[in-house]
Amino acid sequence: MPLKSVKTGHYLHVRAALLAAALLALFAASVLLGSYTVTIPDFFRIVTAHLTGGERIPGASFIVMENKLPRAVIGTMIGAAFGLSGGLFQTMLRNPLASPDVIGISSGASAAAVTAIVIFGASGAAVSGAALAGALGVAALIYAISRGGPLGGSSLGGGGGGGGNAAGNRLILAGVGIAAALHAVVSVLMTRADIRTAADALVWLNGSLNSANWERAGVLSLSLLILVPVVVALAGPLRVLELGDDTAAGLGIRVGLTRVAVVVTAVALAAVATAAAGPVSFVAFLAGPIARRFTRKASLPASAMVGALIVLAADYAAANVAPLLLDGTVLPVGVVTGALGAPFLLWLLVTSNRKDA
Repeated sequence: MPLKSVKTGHYLHVRAALLAAALLALFAASVLLGSYTVTIPDFFRIVTAHLTGGERIPGASFIVMENKLPRAVIGTMIGAAFGLSGGLFQTMLRNPLASPDVIGISSGASAAAVTAIVIFGASGAAVSGAALAGALGVAALIYAISRGGPLGGSSLGGGGGGGGNAAGNRLILAGVGIAAALHAVVSVLMTRADIRTAADALVWLNGSLNSANWERAGVLSLSLLILVPVVVALAGPLRVLELGDDTAAGLGIRVGLTRVAVVVTAVALAAVATAAAGPVSFVAFLAGPIARRFTRKASLPASAMVGALIVLAADYAAANVAPLLLDGTVLPVGVVTGALGAPFLLWLLVTSNRKDA
């Protein structure tokens, strides 16, 4: 094996280990620190007592097991799901703009969820189900509009020729257009809702972990247990696709079928994350570029860990720092990711231009 490849692989593993250590530290800080602090021995006593039916610590057991721990667990999982979804889209389409936030997947989930809340008075699992159906429906519509031939026959984002790039650009442009239309639908529905319903819908639209609970964490973990192995199975063919359609086909990859599988998996990841906590903005968009900057190579595991880091850090700031600055106001996590994501994206673009100059 060439020495350069060995050094690159070692460098990637070291950086991935650093990301994993940072994720573990931030997860621990989310559970143990903040407005209510818990010592490490007390944390293990609380978890052990919860699992074995032992004596509970008044107050602390409830806060840890019913608020902090499920919140951190769901934040980690939705961040990883958004990061993987963005990484799959950006790698396949070779375009950093290709993320569920931009191409309308999150907008489809938002429009369906707000319709369920405002028109049908839905709440809880029904809203999550509507969001999931909306994301999948919009993804199917965008894919149908963007493809230039029979299903799977067009080269979405392929590096094999200009037709492939054009098809990938069509998918992004179709998504941007549909997202704009769906934003208008959401605005109309919000103007027709009474103030209490509109407030509920607005909290969901901003992306929030306030309703995190173990039931929601269980559904999300089951979804990821199905989807993550699919991502692992697709990682190899996706890497071959980066060589171009003709080369990939020559190496035995079924190009059209692989791309359909990548799109369906990426949409499903974004959909289940959105169904759990709402459309937390910019996470899928930023996870891939940040991971690539850190590891100096496109990496789906690194994208997942960076996505989880973004959500945990933003939620900690929203729940513990924002009240100190805003007279006790606790912000939804999506407000923080949205506020910090835009300038960070500009910084990425500026530094990228300097590097390319």
